[in-house]
Amino acid sequence: MSNRINGSTIVIVILSAAVGAGIGIAITRSRAVPASGSARTSDGKPNFSGIWQAINEAHWDLQAHEARAGAVTQPGAYPTYEFARVPAAPVLALGAAAGVPGSLGVIEGDGEIPYKPEAAAIKKENAANWIDRDPELKCYLPGIPRAVYMPYPFQIVQSTNKIQMAFTFANAARTIHLDKVEGPPDDTYMGHSVGHWEGDTLVVDVTGFNGKNWFDRAGNFHSASLHLVERFTPIHRDAIRYEVTIEDPETFTRPWRIAMPLYRRLEPNVQLIEYPCIEFAEEFLYGHVRKKQLVKRWEGETMIIDITRKVPPGDRFFEWYRK
Repeated sequence: MSNRINGSTIVIVILSAAVGAGIGIAITRSRAVPASGSARTSDGKPNFSGIWQAINEAHWDLQAHEARAGAVTQPGAYPTYEFARVPAAPVLALGAAAGVPGSLGVIEGDGEIPYKPEAAAIKKENAANWIDRDPELKCYLPGIPRAVYMPYPFQIVQSTNKIQMAFTFANAARTIHLDKVEGPPDDTYMGHSVGHWEGDTLVVDVTGFNGKNWFDRAGNFHSASLHLVERFTPIHRDAIRYEVTIEDPETFTRPWRIAMPLYRRLEPNVQLIEYPCIEFAEEFLYGHVRKKQLVKRWEGETMIIDITRKVPPGDRFFEWYRK
């Protein structure tokens, strides 16, 4: 009996090893699929048409960070320790859903954003005042590159001289011009994108920003001098390596770069579904100027939250809308 068990065990181990080796080979082959295995357009270029999505935590914070109790926190029972901070009142009722997941970050090199000293101070203020300052909460157009790694799918439609991108958030869109065009008459949230091919890599030069966007929910920001160089390189037909070199001499001491994979959504019926955040943000944006306040109080089983809206004095009222 003992010999049979030992013999069976040996057979199982051998089979498991063989299966494991097969799986390992399959994974290796999957990772090693060359760019030539990607879908192609009629002119031989990689075909990026489809619906894509980033799967990471970059929309929370481009930099590596620990998990946090909330996007807005305050000192806890031990004020001198950062790890002991607790959710601030605006997000307390959300419990674990208000937490920020940790991340290894997407910034290449030393993982740091090379802010100038005065810009670093603004970034710190932005993080502390996330609810009042983040353009995402107001459903403003997210800008580039933020639109690409927000936690929503986006669609690429590719032709020989234009590439159109449609984003779920805020119905944002951009056109990448592969031909010569005149620049826009004014700066915008989404910038002006001009692309060309370097082998199988789509290289996009993006300028013309209005300086009102953030990179993430951690308060990382840029000025109107932002200049991006994006690189879209096929890994295989269902994955793209996305790299962005970021330059802004008003805000940063040197150029820096982020990189991440983008994945094709493979559901058979996948499509963009409208996310009407403009309507959803109306009460957040304008509720404080109603004659009669609508959202005043929320009462649950364990807590009561009373809300007092206020109108910022003077010009600060208009500044809050980033006009």
